[in-house]
Amino acid sequence: MQLALRKLYDAAAMLAGLFMIALLGFVLYSVGPGIGGWLQSLLCGPGSLLGGAVCLGNPINYVAGSADEFAGYCMAASAFLALAATFGRGEHIRVTLILQRFNGPPRRLLELWCLGLGALLSGYLAWFMVKNCIISWQLGDVSTGLVATPLWIPQLGLAVGSVVFFVAVLEKLVSVASGGAWMEDVATEDTHIER
Repeated sequence: MQLALRKLYDAAAMLAGLFMIALLGFVLYSVGPGIGGWLQSLLCGPGSLLGGAVCLGNPINYVAGSADEFAGYCMAASAFLALAATFGRGEHIRVTLILQRFNGPPRRLLELWCLGLGALLSGYLAWFMVKNCIISWQLGDVSTGLVATPLWIPQLGLAVGSVVFFVAVLEKLVSVASGGAWMEDVATEDTHIER
């Protein structure tokens, strides 16, 4: 079961990486008109480097459309889809100032309390994101940008990512409750306990 869940978390992380690459593409596409205008002034202006000898007009003359909007969708999807994988690797920022002072049964109780609260909050987030996606689909809600995108499509990445994150937190809660390993601290050489 744990192997299947690890594969699920890794698949979500790979999908998050693809959305990050798409984000880069949309940002570069959005910046394109500025680059096109800069190239035109560089090559075709009266005081240009080539004295206007290579003036072919603006070959990069286009409008970026809703590229910023799509970049935002990709950013949100990549962030939410990566939540489970980073949680499983202990790479989330965790406040362990109090937790690191305890060992044995008190530490296990604190871990269970923290994971229980995390499961409750991530479960609510997952429920809300799925509900929001379904309502947007039922209402036919669309974005207000130049490209009218059905909003359930970008919300789907957030819903899937939050559900997978909830599964990861719940898995760790069950693991710790059944006597498994605690949440590992991401320790470095210069980590120290505040006294």
